[in-house]
Amino acid sequence: MSELPALHSLILASTSPRRAQLLRQIGVSFTPITAPVEEIRWVNEQAQQYVQRLAREKAVAACELIGGSAEQWFLGADTLISCGQEVLEKPRDQDDFTAMMQRLSGRAHLVLTAIHLYGKNRSFTELVQTQVQFRSLSARLIDAYWQTGEPIDKAGGYAIQGMGALLIKSINGSYSNVVGLPLEALAPILLKANIPYWQSEK
Repeated sequence: MSELPALHSLILASTSPRRAQLLRQIGVSFTPITAPVEEIRWVNEQAQQYVQRLAREKAVAACELIGGSAEQWFLGADTLISCGQEVLEKPRDQDDFTAMMQRLSGRAHLVLTAIHLYGKNRSFTELVQTQVQFRSLSARLIDAYWQTGEPIDKAGGYAIQGMGALLIKSINGSYSNVVGLPLEALAPILLKANIPYWQSEK
């Protein structure tokens, strides 16, 4: 692992290229690592509780993995789709993806992202929700989108920042939240932790 900055280091407890790109977009320096967390929903666990628990567990696991110092901060995040009473995560296979798209077709759903910034002395948590309205999707469109390969590792089976944008009729709320990291909620937390943004890469 590469050497981390000594002061106010930010460790991103994720190897998601989308979250990394969003942090770079606002000029935040960070080091990404994989946080060993099992993403299994507990029985009767509500969507909000589940996504917040995973974000927290990822941040804490990353800290424990590298033995973080008091000057380091660990950012965990998790995103899921809530459609009615169902929680939609990453599709297991094409059949699971197709079933997801059929449920989302012509309907509104919520994208929930929890962020947890964990330090040895204190931590900050936020939960952000965005409503997304899908177009009516034909079987042909659903199959064609699957064939692009884009849905495989995406919560809810689509990427608003990619080709999946064509599935969406409208959104109400944070766009970056749907991508996977709500920057509007993250920025105030970074300030509280004295982590600078709008910095040039070194």
